[in-house]
Amino acid sequence: MSPDSLLNRPSYLFYQNEHPRPMLDRAEGIYMWDTTGRRFIDGSSGAMVCNIGHSNPAVLAAMRAQMEKSTFGYRLHFVTEPAELLAERTVELMWPGMNRVFFVSGGSEAVESAMKLARSHAVATGQDSRWKVISRWPSYHGCTLGALAVTGYDSLTEPFAPMMQAMPKVPAPRAWLDGLDPTDPATGAHYAAMLEAAILAEGPETVLAFLVEPIGGASTGALVPPEGYMEAVREICTRHGVLLIHDEVMSGGGRTGRFLGGQHWNGAPDILALSKGFGAGYIPLGAIVARGEIVEAVMARGGFAHGFTYAGNPLACATGLAVLDEIARLGMIDNARVVGDHLKAGLTGLMDRFPFIGDVRGKGLLLALELVADRASREPLPAGLKAFDRLTEAAYARGLIVYPRRSRGGYSGDHILVAPPMITTREQADEIVAILTEALAAFATDCGLPVT
Repeated sequence: MSPDSLLNRPSYLFYQNEHPRPMLDRAEGIYMWDTTGRRFIDGSSGAMVCNIGHSNPAVLAAMRAQMEKSTFGYRLHFVTEPAELLAERTVELMWPGMNRVFFVSGGSEAVESAMKLARSHAVATGQDSRWKVISRWPSYHGCTLGALAVTGYDSLTEPFAPMMQAMPKVPAPRAWLDGLDPTDPATGAHYAAMLEAAILAEGPETVLAFLVEPIGGASTGALVPPEGYMEAVREICTRHGVLLIHDEVMSGGGRTGRFLGGQHWNGAPDILALSKGFGAGYIPLGAIVARGEIVEAVMARGGFAHGFTYAGNPLACATGLAVLDEIARLGMIDNARVVGDHLKAGLTGLMDRFPFIGDVRGKGLLLALELVADRASREPLPAGLKAFDRLTEAAYARGLIVYPRRSRGGYSGDHILVAPPMITTREQADEIVAILTEALAAFATDCGLPVT
């Protein structure tokens, strides 16, 4: 059966929306082609996953070589060389003292595992009263019930609220939206003080952890924290005996110009979650990494009562090892920083022509545009306009894939993430800006928005 014939048959799949999509034929570098030969630029790396680009020959070769040896070895039955080597390599990329690794298959699993490790540590050290995980609003930490409990994105969490234990939230440090100066340390202190107030209100003896995306993902659109914020929350957590968990599922893997998004600041976490760019879309892979003393306390009390069937899968770990090798060999992290600055400048330049772009933000190749009805007041576009979706479809029609989300908790506000693979060149970044310019013009005409 030809791939095209499948498009004319009933599909038994269902996902999040009903937008028709073409049949994927192949992908290479930052480009993808459908079965008609039409080319797309993967301007969002899928869901900010394909950090090293598509069809990297060295990664594919490593996968084939591992397939010839073994594709599965259950972690309780065998030690595998790929898992041991990937754990060692991962620790080399971490903050000092973070030297214990637990593999998973994806971001939601990583966040769940991080929270359960934190709770296991509390029980192991006689702090049974600690169970609350404070997170931020807006935020997104995964789609399982545990990860949704710490997610601040109303349209995703409200339908399932009766099924889960919702956790306390503090405001995300959206300085631009609140009209504050993100370069002023007083702004960082302002938002960090909200965390301390929440810990005190909940009762410090009940608070287990604070979970934070060092650089915001889909829910806040590449939100960069204000000056001093990351250091301040670290100090607050230490003072109250609260574990600090960094959700690096999207910001980890190098695309912000450091391997970990949090490494742009001081304030090391106690536990962090990795996925997405860790396996770079070649295979499901994720991990949590923790300070050694946390794991040692848990292991001394009988071990970590948690796990997944595919944790430490040798094929997945061999793939992850090859991904890290290619990131280093090709200097992708430096490229993400340099090309990211160039792309951000190009996106910022669009604000002169399109006054409905309220903000351009992010680091490296994790960038976002936020759309507004009025730049001065930051009033969002009418929710019924579905601007995030319409702009994304306008770009898609012109061969550019970007990633849309609501920016203000799920029901209002609009942003798109622009996050191409870390191999993107300056010329390709210019091509992204050129196509996005056409899409913005068409979107503005369609919605009756002003263009300068």
